[in-house]
Amino acid sequence: MNSKQEEKERTKGHSDIKWFIQIFITTFVLSIIFSYISANGVSNLSLLPAILILLFVIVMGIFFDIIGVAVTVANENEFHAKATKKVKGSKDSIKLIRNAPKVANICADVIGDICGVLSGAISALISVKITEKLGVNFNIQFVLSATVAALTVGGKAIGKNLANNKSTQIVHSVGVIINKFSKNK
Repeated sequence: MNSKQEEKERTKGHSDIKWFIQIFITTFVLSIIFSYISANGVSNLSLLPAILILLFVIVMGIFFDIIGVAVTVANENEFHAKATKKVKGSKDSIKLIRNAPKVANICADVIGDICGVLSGAISALISVKITEKLGVNFNIQFVLSATVAALTVGGKAIGKNLANNKSTQIVHSVGVIINKFSKNK
Protein backbone atom coordinates (compact mmCIF):
# COMPACT_ATOMS: atom_id res chain seq x y z
CA MET A 1 0.00 0.00 0.00
CA ASN A 2 1.42 3.39 -0.93
CA SER A 3 1.65 6.35 1.44
CA LYS A 4 -1.40 8.16 -0.04
CA GLN A 5 -3.61 5.13 0.52
CA GLU A 6 -2.27 4.67 4.04
CA GLU A 7 -2.93 8.34 4.85
CA LYS A 8 -6.45 8.06 3.42
CA GLU A 9 -7.13 4.95 5.56
CA ARG A 10 -5.75 6.67 8.67
CA THR A 11 -7.85 9.81 8.05
CA LYS A 12 -10.98 7.68 7.53
CA GLY A 13 -10.26 5.81 10.75
CA HIS A 14 -9.93 9.07 12.68
CA SER A 15 -13.10 10.39 11.05
CA ASP A 16 -15.02 7.24 12.05
CA ILE A 17 -13.80 7.50 15.65
CA LYS A 18 -14.70 11.19 15.78
CA TRP A 19 -18.19 10.41 14.39
CA PHE A 20 -18.64 7.63 16.96
CA ILE A 21 -17.73 9.96 19.81
CA GLN A 22 -20.01 12.74 18.51
CA ILE A 23 -22.98 10.43 17.99
CA PHE A 24 -22.40 8.69 21.34
CA ILE A 25 -22.40 11.96 23.27
CA THR A 26 -25.35 13.38 21.32
CA THR A 27 -27.43 10.24 21.84
CA PHE A 28 -26.53 10.06 25.52
CA VAL A 29 -27.45 13.70 26.19
CA LEU A 30 -30.67 13.60 24.14
CA SER A 31 -31.73 10.34 25.82
CA ILE A 32 -31.28 11.82 29.27
CA ILE A 33 -33.14 15.02 28.37
CA PHE A 34 -36.06 13.31 26.64
CA SER A 35 -36.33 10.55 29.22
CA TYR A 36 -36.39 13.08 32.05
CA ILE A 37 -38.97 15.28 30.32
CA SER A 38 -41.21 12.38 29.34
CA ALA A 39 -41.00 10.58 32.66
CA ASN A 40 -41.74 13.70 34.67
CA GLY A 41 -44.20 15.13 32.18
CA VAL A 42 -46.19 11.97 31.52
CA SER A 43 -46.34 10.94 35.18
CA ASN A 44 -48.17 14.20 35.95
CA LEU A 45 -50.69 13.85 33.13
CA SER A 46 -53.99 12.07 33.04
CA LEU A 47 -54.39 8.89 30.99
CA LEU A 48 -55.61 10.34 27.66
CA PRO A 49 -52.84 12.97 27.23
CA ALA A 50 -50.26 10.35 28.24
CA ILE A 51 -51.55 7.98 25.55
CA LEU A 52 -51.51 10.80 22.98
CA ILE A 53 -47.88 11.58 23.85
CA LEU A 54 -47.04 7.88 23.52
CA LEU A 55 -48.62 7.78 20.06
CA PHE A 56 -46.75 10.96 19.10
CA VAL A 57 -43.42 9.41 20.15
CA ILE A 58 -44.17 6.25 18.14
CA VAL A 59 -45.09 8.31 15.05
CA MET A 60 -41.92 10.41 15.42
CA GLY A 61 -39.79 7.25 15.47
CA ILE A 62 -41.51 5.98 12.33
CA PHE A 63 -41.29 9.39 10.62
CA PHE A 64 -37.54 9.70 11.16
CA ASP A 65 -36.99 6.09 10.13
CA ILE A 66 -38.72 6.93 6.83
CA ILE A 67 -36.38 9.87 6.30
CA GLY A 68 -33.34 7.71 7.09
CA VAL A 69 -34.34 5.06 4.57
CA ALA A 70 -35.36 7.58 1.89
CA VAL A 71 -32.00 9.33 2.05
CA THR A 72 -30.13 6.05 1.57
CA VAL A 73 -32.13 4.99 -1.50
CA ALA A 74 -32.69 8.36 -3.21
CA ASN A 75 -30.93 9.08 -6.51
CA GLU A 76 -28.69 12.13 -6.34
CA ASN A 77 -28.86 12.68 -10.10
CA GLU A 78 -32.56 13.58 -9.92
CA PHE A 79 -31.66 16.55 -7.73
CA HIS A 80 -28.92 17.89 -9.98
CA ALA A 81 -31.49 18.76 -12.64
CA LYS A 82 -33.63 20.47 -10.00
CA ALA A 83 -30.58 22.34 -8.68
CA THR A 84 -29.77 23.72 -12.13
CA LYS A 85 -33.36 25.01 -12.31
CA LYS A 86 -32.83 26.55 -8.85
CA VAL A 87 -35.63 24.52 -7.26
CA LYS A 88 -35.65 25.27 -3.53
CA GLY A 89 -34.30 22.46 -1.39
CA SER A 90 -32.55 20.61 -4.21
CA LYS A 91 -29.01 21.56 -3.11
CA ASP A 92 -29.86 20.61 0.48
CA SER A 93 -31.29 17.32 -0.80
CA ILE A 94 -28.00 16.60 -2.57
CA LYS A 95 -26.12 17.26 0.68
CA LEU A 96 -28.45 14.87 2.51
CA ILE A 97 -27.85 12.12 -0.05
CA ARG A 98 -24.08 12.66 -0.08
CA ASN A 99 -24.13 12.28 3.71
CA ALA A 100 -26.65 9.42 3.67
CA PRO A 101 -24.85 7.16 6.17
CA LYS A 102 -24.69 9.92 8.79
CA VAL A 103 -28.20 11.21 8.05
CA ALA A 104 -29.62 7.68 8.27
CA ASN A 105 -27.69 7.09 11.49
CA ILE A 106 -29.09 10.24 13.07
CA CYS A 107 -32.66 9.76 11.81
CA ALA A 108 -33.15 6.02 12.08
CA ASP A 109 -30.77 5.17 14.90
CA VAL A 110 -30.39 8.17 17.20
CA ILE A 111 -33.90 9.60 16.95
CA GLY A 112 -35.56 6.27 16.18
CA ASP A 113 -33.91 4.44 19.06
CA ILE A 114 -34.54 7.28 21.50
CA CYS A 115 -38.21 7.18 20.48
CA GLY A 116 -38.18 3.41 21.08
CA VAL A 117 -36.75 3.82 24.57
CA LEU A 118 -39.15 6.67 25.33
CA SER A 119 -42.17 4.73 24.13
CA GLY A 120 -41.17 1.86 26.42
CA ALA A 121 -40.79 4.18 29.41
CA ILE A 122 -44.03 6.01 28.65
CA SER A 123 -45.92 2.74 28.19
CA ALA A 124 -44.67 1.61 31.61
CA LEU A 125 -45.95 4.83 33.18
CA ILE A 126 -49.28 4.44 31.37
CA SER A 127 -49.63 0.86 32.58
CA VAL A 128 -49.16 2.05 36.17
CA LYS A 129 -51.85 4.69 35.60
CA ILE A 130 -54.24 2.10 34.13
CA THR A 131 -53.55 -0.33 36.97
CA GLU A 132 -54.15 2.37 39.59
CA LYS A 133 -57.21 3.81 37.88
CA LEU A 134 -58.96 0.58 36.92
CA GLY A 135 -57.60 -1.67 39.65
CA VAL A 136 -56.49 -4.28 37.11
CA ASN A 137 -55.01 -7.35 38.83
CA PHE A 138 -52.82 -8.62 36.00
CA ASN A 139 -49.75 -6.79 34.73
CA ILE A 140 -51.00 -4.77 31.77
CA GLN A 141 -47.43 -3.66 30.97
CA PHE A 142 -46.86 -6.82 28.89
CA VAL A 143 -49.89 -6.13 26.71
CA LEU A 144 -49.07 -2.44 26.39
CA SER A 145 -45.40 -3.11 25.57
CA ALA A 146 -46.40 -5.66 22.92
CA THR A 147 -48.87 -3.18 21.43
CA VAL A 148 -46.24 -0.42 21.32
CA ALA A 149 -43.72 -2.80 19.70
CA ALA A 150 -46.27 -3.98 17.14
CA LEU A 151 -47.29 -0.41 16.25
CA THR A 152 -43.65 0.64 15.94
CA VAL A 153 -42.48 -2.32 13.87
CA GLY A 154 -45.61 -2.34 11.71
CA GLY A 155 -45.39 1.40 11.15
CA LYS A 156 -41.72 1.15 10.22
CA ALA A 157 -42.48 -1.68 7.78
CA ILE A 158 -45.05 0.47 6.00
CA GLY A 159 -42.70 3.45 6.26
CA LYS A 160 -39.78 1.61 4.66
CA ASN A 161 -41.97 0.68 1.70
CA LEU A 162 -43.10 4.31 1.41
CA ALA A 163 -39.49 5.52 1.68
CA ASN A 164 -38.39 3.17 -1.09
CA ASN A 165 -41.22 4.18 -3.42
CA LYS A 166 -41.26 7.93 -2.68
CA SER A 167 -37.62 8.61 -1.77
CA THR A 168 -37.25 11.58 -4.14
CA GLN A 169 -40.32 13.36 -2.80
CA ILE A 170 -39.41 12.64 0.82
CA VAL A 171 -35.79 13.79 0.49
CA HIS A 172 -36.88 16.88 -1.43
CA SER A 173 -39.42 17.76 1.27
CA VAL A 174 -36.72 17.46 3.92
CA GLY A 175 -34.38 19.51 1.72
CA VAL A 176 -37.01 22.25 1.42
CA ILE A 177 -37.44 22.32 5.21
CA ILE A 178 -33.68 22.50 5.74
CA ASN A 179 -33.48 25.25 3.12
CA LYS A 180 -36.04 27.33 5.00
CA PHE A 181 -33.91 27.20 8.15
CA SER A 182 -30.55 27.43 6.37
CA LYS A 183 -28.25 30.39 6.98
CA ASN A 184 -26.67 30.16 3.52
CA LYS A 185 -29.50 30.93 1.11
